[in-house]
Amino acid sequence: MADRLDISQRKKDHLALCAGDNVGFREKTALFEQCDLVHCALPEMHADEVDSRVELLGKTLAAPVVISAMTGGTDEAAKINKDLAQVADELGLAMGLGSQRAMFERPETAWTFEVRDRAPNLLLFGNLGLVQARKMSTAEIRKLCADVGADALCIHLNPAMEIVQPGGDRDFGGGLDLFRRLVSELGIPVIAKETGCGISRGVAQMIRSTGVEHFDVSGAGGTSWVAVEAHRAEDEEQKRLAQELWDWGIPTAASVLQLRGLGVKAIATGGLRTGSHVAKAVALGATAGGLAAPVLKAHRAGGIDGAREFLRGVITTVRSLMLLTGSRTVAELQRAQLMLGPDLARWQP
Repeated sequence: MADRLDISQRKKDHLALCAGDNVGFREKTALFEQCDLVHCALPEMHADEVDSRVELLGKTLAAPVVISAMTGGTDEAAKINKDLAQVADELGLAMGLGSQRAMFERPETAWTFEVRDRAPNLLLFGNLGLVQARKMSTAEIRKLCADVGADALCIHLNPAMEIVQPGGDRDFGGGLDLFRRLVSELGIPVIAKETGCGISRGVAQMIRSTGVEHFDVSGAGGTSWVAVEAHRAEDEEQKRLAQELWDWGIPTAASVLQLRGLGVKAIATGGLRTGSHVAKAVALGATAGGLAAPVLKAHRAGGIDGAREFLRGVITTVRSLMLLTGSRTVAELQRAQLMLGPDLARWQP
């Protein structure tokens, strides 16, 4: 019972901390300031001709925008999930759920993850940690996905977060076997997802060898989940380690660059705050860009209407930058001319 209560409290802590201002990276950024889109003074098209649609995991999004995974397992999380899912459905975007570990260990919280009543057409990602999923049968995982109507499942990788978390996991073996098993048996696509520290080219190649084709890089530069756990840590040794690792990770823009040329589809999350960041992420090679903290803050400030207004603004900016780079389609934006600063350029494979 204590562990069950701990999970619920941890989710409440995470929500409160992520809505605040003291869990960002201290010095490291996502490096989007090191990426300039080159202006096209002669787009040779009407603004209405811009086609921001993109295909992802068998569904067509109205724009390359994802509401990134945040939460689940509490009453507040249920409200956030349902409101954001409704907005994403209305606007033709995708959305990820928070970790369904709480749902598995406490089935009475399943309703906090259920959004299909408000978002029947949404491209929805389920979510489980690698360590937890490794211990579960494929049938158990399949049921968790089916219960929320997930179109794909994110398996999240979070070793940095776990080693500073009170009671966190320490055994991170067996990941490749898990990916192979789920690709073969699950029946829906599997997404390899980090949680704020990015995915390197070498790790992506290892996971790609199991049949996984989609990656959520979730790089450094936005919310530092190590920082989140630093605030929660009670043990002095854990606090010291969390302070030391606060800025650990591969910047998001760099992680997207690392995955270029591997034949995979990347979703860029981690430190994206604006439509400009989304457009830059796509130009760097991502299929879509995901935002979490700014969407949560918009919802906190203005409810469902606030979240809707914010995301409409993101889409408008993406479409405007497509026009201003002469990109009629998202595929053309992915080939748009870029100027990279030295801190980002050195990450190119």
